Amino acid sequence: MTRFSFPLALLAATALAGCTTTGGMGAGGPTDVTRYHLGEPVAAGSVVIEPMGTGGEATPEFRTYGDAVANELSRIGFTPAPSGTPATYVATVSFVRASRGTVRTPPKFSIGIGGGSFGSGGIGLGGGVSTGFGSKTRELLVLELFVQLRRRSDGTVVWEGRAQRPGMSGPDDQPALIAGRMANALFRGFPGESGITTSVR
Repeated sequence: MTRFSFPLALLAATALAGCTTTGGMGAGGPTDVTRYHLGEPVAAGSVVIEPMGTGGEATPEFRTYGDAVANELSRIGFTPAPSGTPATYVATVSFVRASRGTVRTPPKFSIGIGGGSFGSGGIGLGGGVSTGFGSKTRELLVLELFVQLRRRSDGTVVWEGRAQRPGMSGPDDQPALIAGRMANALFRGFPGESGITTSVR
């Protein structure tokens, strides 16, 4: 049974191959994508989407990202099937949302009180005060989507990929929208070039 060592392979690919940029900054930054496969075409077929490492429990967060992966697999010719059916492939999905600290955002607006010079007897008075309103502390995030596609018949991993992007808590933190963007980036140009990290919108 073939298995890829994703973390080690990713470090080697980063050190040897570097990074190829194929897109610009999106909301929250670009999505970095790395894929690994056997260097052979992956024939489309039916596929069951399952959570990775949760004992099969489908949490609400998994459903958000699992649905996004299913949509992209369907777009490239695979047929998502209900869990428990004898599908050709099993796609296991995991998602990580990690905190990387906090940042203080600039205020939405400020009021400035400018000083001048005035007085009598040759005495000048001056000064200035500026105050901001609407400044907030927001959490910096790293979001990661990992998908592994294996043949059900023999358990061979035929493809796996990771999509990672920065994010920030607040109004722009929309899980369904972010999941769709990450899944789209991950499966764009499927199966992709093995071992190369690309940065896409």
